[in-house]
Amino acid sequence: MTEANPFAPPPGHVNTPTWSSLDDHLWHSCEIVADLLAGSLARRPWIATTARLERGDRALAGGPGKRSTWRAPGNGRYQHNSVVAVGNATFVIGSLLGSAIGNSTRRRQAARDAQARWMVDGPGEVTITRQKLHFASSAGGLDLDWKAMSAIDLVSVATFQTSFVNTRGQQVNTMVHTPWASLAFAVAAITAFPAHPRLLSGGWLPPGFERKCAHFGRPCRPAATLAAPQ
Repeated sequence: MTEANPFAPPPGHVNTPTWSSLDDHLWHSCEIVADLLAGSLARRPWIATTARLERGDRALAGGPGKRSTWRAPGNGRYQHNSVVAVGNATFVIGSLLGSAIGNSTRRRQAARDAQARWMVDGPGEVTITRQKLHFASSAGGLDLDWKAMSAIDLVSVATFQTSFVNTRGQQVNTMVHTPWASLAFAVAAITAFPAHPRLLSGGWLPPGFERKCAHFGRPCRPAATLAAPQ
C-alpha cells in the first residue's frame, strides 16, 4: 500500500513557485532538526514559553494552533417523550403522530452522535520541546510526551496526528493543527520512532523543498538526509 503524501497538491493544480509563511516554518524546522541531529541545540537561542519543562528539556518552537480529538459527541441516549392525548380522534392521532416523529428524530440524531468523528476542541498555544508537544488552551494544558505516544503521523503539511493512552487507560487519537507540524513529527520520530517510514524516506518535508529553498536564496541544511539511516 502506497503511503499517502501529505504534501500532494490537488488534481489539476499548477505549481507556481512561491515562498509562504509555512515555508518559513519548514525552513526553521530543517535548521532545528539539523541541530538536534548534530547535538548542537545549545547554540540555538532560547525560546520563551509558558509550558512547564522538565530538567534538561528546552523549547524548540511555538505558536498558535488548534486541537481535534477522535470521539463521539454523544453516547446514543435520547429523551423519549410519551404523550397522553385526550380529545377528539383527530387531536389524539395528531398528538401521537407528532410525538412519534419527535422520538424518531431524536433517536436518529442520538445514533449519529454516537458515531466517532474528528471533533475540534478549540484553539490554543503549541510548544514543541525536545521531549514533548505542549498544547495550552483555556480548557487546560495537554502534555504529549514523545516517548508516551503509541503512533504518530503527518497527515498534512500543517497537521500532526498521534495516539496515546490517557491517565484513565483510554486510547486517545488526537490531531494538532500547527505550522510546526513537520517539526513535531520529526522530533517525535527521531526520539521515539527512529524507523518510521516517513522519517527514513525524508517524507516529513515536501518533495524538492531543499531545491525550493535554494531557488529563493534560503539554502537549508539537509535535515531529511541527516535523519535517514547512514
